[in-house]
Amino acid sequence: MTQTISKFLAEQYEDAMQKVGSGTQVKSQLAETEQALLNIIIRSSESAKGVLTVLITSIVYKIYYPEQDIRNHQDGIVGGYSGRTFDTRHITPFLKACKFPAMAESGWLTRSLEQKVPYNLDYTGAISPAPLKTAFLLLLDNVENKAADCSQYLGFVLQSLIIKRNEQQIDLAKPTALSINTILNLLERHFNATYTADGASRLPVLALYAMYQCLLNETKRFEGKKLLPLESHTSADLRSGRIGDIELLDEKDRPFEAVEVKHGIPISLQLVQDAHSKFNTTAVKRYYILSTAQYPTGQEWDDIQAEIHRIKNTHGCQLIVNGIMPSLKYYLRLLDNPFEFIDSYVNLLEEDAALKFEHKAKWNLLISEMR
Repeated sequence: MTQTISKFLAEQYEDAMQKVGSGTQVKSQLAETEQALLNIIIRSSESAKGVLTVLITSIVYKIYYPEQDIRNHQDGIVGGYSGRTFDTRHITPFLKACKFPAMAESGWLTRSLEQKVPYNLDYTGAISPAPLKTAFLLLLDNVENKAADCSQYLGFVLQSLIIKRNEQQIDLAKPTALSINTILNLLERHFNATYTADGASRLPVLALYAMYQCLLNETKRFEGKKLLPLESHTSADLRSGRIGDIELLDEKDRPFEAVEVKHGIPISLQLVQDAHSKFNTTAVKRYYILSTAQYPTGQEWDDIQAEIHRIKNTHGCQLIVNGIMPSLKYYLRLLDNPFEFIDSYVNLLEEDAALKFEHKAKWNLLISEMR
């Protein structure tokens, strides 16, 4: 049974993750009155972890045992069941694994919830504030007396907790003394992991930006140059006036060097031509198109090289196409201390608004798996 419930909770969590994606709104067909009650629980989820835990325990138990009146939450209550046991075995471990608000052992280790009387509308436990108590008891009453859909309740709660978690900061690991090969392996796995939310294409941009932050202090070529702040992930280059994802200006505030970053998109002749149209009217000296995808081959590659040669002759800009990982490997070798790069990259991960909790949590997971 434990494995079955664990699998069920994992499936419900994945479904909620898919529905949330990069959004900030719960997708639900519940009535507005029910959503309002559930939102009261969510808003108090950090300060009233016990109420959240007991509610989730109750609705999951009802899904598995529909004949059970979940208001009778203790064995000692007539017609009751052990909510605390079910919670300790299944719900609290699940909440902890998802980094949701959770009690140390069980939601029933809260004096206001452990009274040996049913959670009826006249329940005397001192749950506070009053609106939280009312919402909690009404939701359980809806389940027992109004045939509320427990699966819909669970989905709403999980989506809400995911959205709330996505808005929170997470302390990220900054390992020291990593070899260049280890750093490259970490980055490649971080870029290419499977995520449910949008934002993964931002990761190689942040890595390259972090590298430029380091190179500004260590490379003579960039003396006196200015690295422009990153634009938001959704800003179009044409609308923002930028010629690339990353851009440096010279001493006279003219474009000096720029980088266009593609995640999973192969470099094509069209990409090269589009890049040229962005910088054609500027005096930029060097322009990179870097991708995590494999190089083009055959005639496509020949056409790209011919276009690069034409741009050099007509404009003067040195346009360079390359892979992101080979570029990072080359740049890392130029640094006196690769930790400076890790420090910059992790700082950007913490600050960038385009990233969600799972992108950051993946970094910590990859660090923990290092051998």
